[in-house]
Amino acid sequence: MAVTADNLRPASTWRTPLVIIICGCAIALLSFGPRSSLGFFIQPMGREFAWGRDVFGLALALQNLLWGLGQPIAGAVADRFGVLRVMMVGALLYASGLLVMRYAATPGSLDLGAGVLIGFGLSGCSFNLVLSAFSKLLPLEKRGLALGAGTAAGSFGQFLFAPFGVALIDNFGWQSALTVFALLMLLIVPLSLALSTPPAASSNVPVADQQSFKTALAEAFGHRSYVLLVLGFFTCGFQLAFITVHLPAYLSDRGVSAQTGGWVVAAIGLFNIVGSLSVGYLQNRFPKRYILSIIYAARALSIVAFISFPITTFSAITFGAVTGLTWLSTVPPTSALVALMFGTRWFATLYGFAFVSHQVGGFLGVWLGGVVFEKFGSYTPIWWLSVLFGVLSALINLPIVEAPVTRPVAQPA
Repeated sequence: MAVTADNLRPASTWRTPLVIIICGCAIALLSFGPRSSLGFFIQPMGREFAWGRDVFGLALALQNLLWGLGQPIAGAVADRFGVLRVMMVGALLYASGLLVMRYAATPGSLDLGAGVLIGFGLSGCSFNLVLSAFSKLLPLEKRGLALGAGTAAGSFGQFLFAPFGVALIDNFGWQSALTVFALLMLLIVPLSLALSTPPAASSNVPVADQQSFKTALAEAFGHRSYVLLVLGFFTCGFQLAFITVHLPAYLSDRGVSAQTGGWVVAAIGLFNIVGSLSVGYLQNRFPKRYILSIIYAARALSIVAFISFPITTFSAITFGAVTGLTWLSTVPPTSALVALMFGTRWFATLYGFAFVSHQVGGFLGVWLGGVVFEKFGSYTPIWWLSVLFGVLSALINLPIVEAPVTRPVAQPA
């Protein structure tokens, strides 16, 4: 029997769908903003402590990896006990990581703050858990657009925090910028009250959704389409993390000012609002696998065009705009496919495991970017590796079957 419609749990009186969406989008904006701006700290911190880009690259690579590894754990806890506690702990870890990074004076302390604490903090309070809460709390007819809005809000955070971070660094220093970021992360704690979901032990869970954790994992990783989706998501993480961390330094190497670099990253965030909302709308009308394939192919083509011509302010901002249209646009169809295949009972967990693949890609993109630059003095090999991965992911997503998984029905004795 195919998976039936998901159980929709009514929110309390004040938690209307609009309130849930607004608070969730605010959390996505706050959590995604600072981490997308950390690339602007490479050069000022590197100058102060005489660190190479490989040192900063390793710390942010650890962040991406631990964010990914922590995501299925945070997702499983959220699925079992509710989202609220996970988000609160994640926000506190995130703020703590930014403060540790602010006082970091050795590579080890940088790894602890920017890598471990922020990485695990993101796994508990980033847009991934926001999307999970949306899937559990919102009616089906509002879910597709809400997933797009939650993803777009993360991009708006990137749009706001990139120039904001550059301005803070230029006027008050990188230490003050990190302190301000840490204080802003504490706002996630009250906002998360709107996204509270009931524990799995609730009597509201229908029999069709009473599936064990181990059974859910075995079902997912035995499902060919889920495996293909997870493999394709690797490329998204590789490209996004490499560009987020190393693009500002890459532009600076080619004579583009830090302020312009900030607006390039902001352009990525701004245009991804358009991309994410558009994909959130289109995924209800076109096959999601085709949308994903087009996104990955478009990314590959935009990178080829960007690195094949001289870098100017115009070309850099144009690349930011084009990249932004496909930046987090993979998230709404990927998360929607997970919910479609397996329902929402273990959504945060199963999307979390897909996100592990994304963040392993992110780890390699950031780390290899730093290592390759220190060895060869150029990012060119990583740019072309990003192109190759984009082409492969465009092909990998084509065979995905968009249908609920078929589960055996218990027969009467």
